[in-house]
Amino acid sequence: MSLRRFLSPSVLTKKNQIFTALLMLLPSLAMAAPTGIPGVSTSSAGDYSVSLQLLAIMTALTLLPAILLGMTAFTRIIIVLGILRQALGTGQAPSNQVLLSAALFLTLFIMSPVLNQAYTEAVVPYMNDELTFVPAVEKGFVPFRSFMLKQTREDDIAMFAEIAGVGPMASPDDVPFTILMASFLTSELKTAFQIGFLLFIPFVVIDLVVASVLMSMGMMMLSPMMISLPFKIMLFVLVDGWSLIMGSLAASFHMGATP
Repeated sequence: MSLRRFLSPSVLTKKNQIFTALLMLLPSLAMAAPTGIPGVSTSSAGDYSVSLQLLAIMTALTLLPAILLGMTAFTRIIIVLGILRQALGTGQAPSNQVLLSAALFLTLFIMSPVLNQAYTEAVVPYMNDELTFVPAVEKGFVPFRSFMLKQTREDDIAMFAEIAGVGPMASPDDVPFTILMASFLTSELKTAFQIGFLLFIPFVVIDLVVASVLMSMGMMMLSPMMISLPFKIMLFVLVDGWSLIMGSLAASFHMGATP
C-alpha cells in the first residue's frame, strides 16, 4: 500500500509548498555563494589572509620542540644537567621532569632579551597593523639570528657552508639561516660536552679515592659507588653546586640581542 494513502491532503499540500519554496531559493543561494575560497586568497601586496596566517601559526606550534632545540639555549642546558646527574650517580634524582623544568626556566631567563626584542620589533607592529604578516615574521627572526651567531663557532659555519656548496660570505648577515641553525646546534653540543667533562672530574676523583681506600681495606665486595655517593652529595651541597651550575650556564652565553 502506498504511503500517500495514510497522509491527509493538507499534509501533502504543505510538503509540496515547502519543496517548491526550497527550489525557488536554490538560485539565490548559488548567486550569494562566494566565487573563491577566502582562506587561500592573497592581496596584490602579497599579504596572506587570516585563515592562512592561523594555519601558519598552528604549524609553527607543532614545530615548537624543534625550534626550542635548534634556536635557543635549551640544548646546552639540558645536556649539562643530564651529565651532572650522571656524575653524581644519583640515578633518577632529580627526575626528568625537574631537569626539564629547570632547563626551560633557565632558557627563558637567558632568552628573555631576545624574546623582548622580537616582541617589540615584530609582534607589536603586526598587532598595530604597522607590518604585514611576512615582514613581521622576518623581523621576528632577526634577534634569534643575532643570538645564534654569537654562540656559533666559525669553524662549524665554514664546515656546513662547504658541505652546502655556499661560497665565501662577506659578513655574518650573509650566512643562510639553514646553515646557521645546523652550525649553532653543533656548537651547542660541543660546548655542552666540554662543560660536562669539567663537571665529571671532581666526582671521578672522589670515586677513585673511595675505590682505592676500599681496595686497601680488603673490602672488594663492597660497591665503591654506594660509599662515594654520600661524599659526592656532601661536596656538591657544601660548594652550593646548583647555584654555581645555574650561574655558570647563564654566564656561558653571550646574553642579550643586538641593540
